[in-house]
Amino acid sequence: MAPRKVRVVANLIKGLNIDQARAQLRALPKRASGPVLKTLNSAVANAEHNFQLSKDNLYIAKIFVDGGPMLKRWMPRAMGRASAIQKKTSHLTVILGERIAAKAVKKAIKAKAVQTKQVPETALEKTAAEKIKSAPRAEKKEAIAKERAGGFAKRMFRRKSV
Repeated sequence: MAPRKVRVVANLIKGLNIDQARAQLRALPKRASGPVLKTLNSAVANAEHNFQLSKDNLYIAKIFVDGGPMLKRWMPRAMGRASAIQKKTSHLTVILGERIAAKAVKKAIKAKAVQTKQVPETALEKTAAEKIKSAPRAEKKEAIAKERAGGFAKRMFRRKSV
């Protein structure tokens, strides 16, 4: 099936919960809804079996369709000619995400806030950028010279296009 025909169906279910997406695909009169539903069911089964995720919390984070190999065929035409027929195929990728309940998110935020309060600011290590900013001018030049001594590749990828 051509990728552009499958993308229409895939874009309809992007971001939906699993149950909503299944209901949408079952009711859709497009031929591509069958393979998309089959792939979605496979992804949900993998998430449950391999990662022990609950299917109630799953949603379709990303779904995309890429072109697969093309079968090239010929059709006879008038006056001994032949015209090409391209039988297109698709690669369908479904990436599921897990929605966490609002209570669990609030608990995680509180736990993180408690952890950051317990660590005094003096114990935190300064990053390299902070060290360069706080250093005197001569030390800054030395630090910049050390960074630039990496060779041609570093200079090439450090440049900014205008």
